[in-house]
Amino acid sequence: MRTRKLGGTGLNLSVIGLGTFAIGGGDWSYGWGPQDDRESIEAILRALDRGINWIDTAPAYGCGHSEEIVGKAIKGLSSKPIIATKCGILCDKAGDIIFHLSRESIRSEVEASLRRLNIDVIDLYQIHWPNPDRDIEEAWDTIAELVKEGKVRYAGVSNFNIEQLKRIQSIHPVASLQPPYSMLDRSIEDKMLDYCRQNNMGVIVYSPMQQGLLSGKFTRERLQNLPAGDLRHRDPHFQEPQFSANLELAEGLYPIARKSGRTVAQLAIAWVLRRPEVTAAIVGARRPSQIEETVLAGNWVLSGEDISAIDRLIDKRERALNLA
Repeated sequence: MRTRKLGGTGLNLSVIGLGTFAIGGGDWSYGWGPQDDRESIEAILRALDRGINWIDTAPAYGCGHSEEIVGKAIKGLSSKPIIATKCGILCDKAGDIIFHLSRESIRSEVEASLRRLNIDVIDLYQIHWPNPDRDIEEAWDTIAELVKEGKVRYAGVSNFNIEQLKRIQSIHPVASLQPPYSMLDRSIEDKMLDYCRQNNMGVIVYSPMQQGLLSGKFTRERLQNLPAGDLRHRDPHFQEPQFSANLELAEGLYPIARKSGRTVAQLAIAWVLRRPEVTAAIVGARRPSQIEETVLAGNWVLSGEDISAIDRLIDKRERALNLA
């Protein structure tokens, strides 16, 4: 699989990274429902076998469960993948999340992540959300200390805006930004991608398939059959009028993908990777079979004709929603 250098770091990431949000299971407020841990481990090992060289996780995913599963999967491997995890979100006893960016909390969190992952150093440590905003300088200063102490190799952030990035850059270099990016969420195209390029920051995007909507397999029936606790029930993309417009877009992508002998999921991933500013895309998996499909997007470079056809479909969706 192709690799790209992450900003000014020494990390060369496969253009697809394995996302572990769903393998955290359903025992937290933002989960996707129950998950078989054995399938999770098989999916992780299959991803590494198929050329993915890095894993993105977070203690928030399943209140530590995702990190524990990653730790079990990579234990004993002679060649360890690059590990990216996060800080700043804690879980209470009910599985509800709490945002916390104090120095004491982050120092406690990094030790817990190292223990669950069973590793000595975290390759990329990211502030999960800039919340509370007033504490981002304190949090970033703490992570800079962790880099000096050798517990973290590189420091990045997730879900920050440009003004927040400017506030922390003088404290310590920002290796990367992790924002959402898909055909349904193009907000980073306005100014953010240019800013990251100008400041030599890597960009690793999440949710290129918009939580399954752009997988080519999502239907109204599937939405109705999602577990009651699945966060997608509360997501505007899965509610009208957006849901119908999104399904129509996915249907329109099918002939474009089929023309190249590909799937809609692969097309959605290849589309975000068309931007040179994007280092890599995080693609989640709950089963090995999902990896077998999505990993093939890593070496697909879209033609100008395909990109133009997709642009027309996106414009059609946006016009429909503006009229709704």
